[in-house]
Amino acid sequence: MWYIWLILAGFFMVAEIITVGFLIFWLGLGSLCAMVTSFFTDNLIIQTTVFVVTSTLFIFCTRPFVKKLTKKDKTIVTNAFAIVGKKAIVLTDINPTDGTGQIKVDGQVWSAKCENGKIIQKNTEVLILAIDGVKAVVTEKSNNSSKVNMAV
Repeated sequence: MWYIWLILAGFFMVAEIITVGFLIFWLGLGSLCAMVTSFFTDNLIIQTTVFVVTSTLFIFCTRPFVKKLTKKDKTIVTNAFAIVGKKAIVLTDINPTDGTGQIKVDGQVWSAKCENGKIIQKNTEVLILAIDGVKAVVTEKSNNSSKVNMAV
């Protein structure tokens, strides 16, 4: 009877490879435990009980641990949103009335607007808060909003 448990374990392992949900794997391990049990007893009820109990224990005891290890908290910010939170230098005055203003961040020039509708002078250091369409939403750097001498 051990060969049936081995075939069943192989089936579960192949199914795990196809589904990648990391749930069927535990059933494969339970089948292997039932196979080992079949070497000691020919009773199918005992073998099936070992399969069910060990599979259940594997699922409830180790799956949360594996989920914690494979959990991916870190989201990698890409494209335009990669500049959010960075400091920039104002190249042309940011004027909400005219809808003008440009900043330079990481060697790139962006159109910009101020979050609170203030005019921000050229060469002022600003902090990028968000991206709104094609414009960076900025605010003057708090308390240390100083003019920077920069040749652009």
